[in-house]
Amino acid sequence: MLKIGHEVTRPGRKFGDPPVTIPVPEELETVPGIPMNQREVDWYAREYPLENMAFTERASADWANTFRDAHAEMREIRKEHEKLTRGLVLETRLSADLEPTAEPSGEDITQLIKDKARELGFLEVGLTAYDYRYEYQSKKGYNTYPHAICLAYEQDYEPTQTIPSIPAEIVHSSTYRTQAAAGLELGKFIRSLGYHAQVIHNADYTGPLIPMFVAAGLGQLGACGYLLTPHAGNRNRLLLMTTDANVSYDQPIDYGIHAFCQVCQVCVNRCPGRALMRDKIWWRGIEKNKLYFKRCRPVMARYLGCGVCMKVCPIQKYGMKNVMEHYAATGQVLGKGSHDLEGYTLEGKGYFGPGEMPVFDASFFDMPHGNADEWVFEQFRAKAKAVGGVITNEMLAEFGSKMSQVLGLKTDRLEMMSEEVDYIS
Repeated sequence: MLKIGHEVTRPGRKFGDPPVTIPVPEELETVPGIPMNQREVDWYAREYPLENMAFTERASADWANTFRDAHAEMREIRKEHEKLTRGLVLETRLSADLEPTAEPSGEDITQLIKDKARELGFLEVGLTAYDYRYEYQSKKGYNTYPHAICLAYEQDYEPTQTIPSIPAEIVHSSTYRTQAAAGLELGKFIRSLGYHAQVIHNADYTGPLIPMFVAAGLGQLGACGYLLTPHAGNRNRLLLMTTDANVSYDQPIDYGIHAFCQVCQVCVNRCPGRALMRDKIWWRGIEKNKLYFKRCRPVMARYLGCGVCMKVCPIQKYGMKNVMEHYAATGQVLGKGSHDLEGYTLEGKGYFGPGEMPVFDASFFDMPHGNADEWVFEQFRAKAKAVGGVITNEMLAEFGSKMSQVLGLKTDRLEMMSEEVDYIS
């Protein structure tokens, strides 16, 4: 039996459930939240501000969507999701300007917000300061209020275990819709208490959310690049709201995840594209396992979504309490090496159990890069080079047509953002 360093007590899975206590073995203790160099985080935010990958990697996003649009069922699912989501997006964009419907009492309403969020079905809720260091350049000024309400909505367990699959993609999309509707209801509640509330839809995320969720004590960053929460691990969809209400902030917590992931490594070992780093690095002032985007996107595109790193996470599968209790008792990762945890099926490739991995040709990972106009120019340059540098009128006309399409996409404010927005940049 390992020595327990400290225990973390969190609210139960559902509103009204008794709290749960998670033991953290002494050997897994690091720091609350995530190891961070504040001066470096500040410097990078100032000198190299972030931008949404939906813009910076637009070419590969458009390329990935060609696979989805070529798949009849997936194409219809996307259409239906966009149709059902459009109204929610419009409502959230109007939410910041809606006036309160009552006079504020002046009292701290943190617990009222948390209780209401839990009643509405959110698995986790915490509050912290809105962190402008993690704002995308293209979203500067979009957020209105100073306090961040961090909300995690659990994605249904059963369809998630079929990843990668159409049912998993359906539940992925429906969870985003459900949480957005719940967020709008929470906004109405906050306004009824005399304060403003802005719901920031996942189509409009102002930047990476995970740093604020970690600061609010809702979990820690896992090796997979997702937030790992106590009850559902990385099987959550995240929603950010902001408010000017009188609230108190939560604090980051050491759940033992930062060290546990280095012991576990299941997601790293099982990633079909080998897109996860085994060793941590310092990146923009924080210590983390960095994602190899160029090995992740092709798998997600060609298999209409992936998420194997979500499926095989023991925290997602068994819950943090069970995993930590098992580790404390045995020194072993619960489920590691078992088909129950590590097995998955890729369409056309078959089933892969523990220690078995798919093999892809090098060309499998070929994809466009950069933003859309950069890629159009790259194609134009390659075509001109192939014919000895002679640029014809036909080539110029094709180039102009493609650039016009790119500019049209840039001005479409209702375009859904990339599905990789849960990843911290």
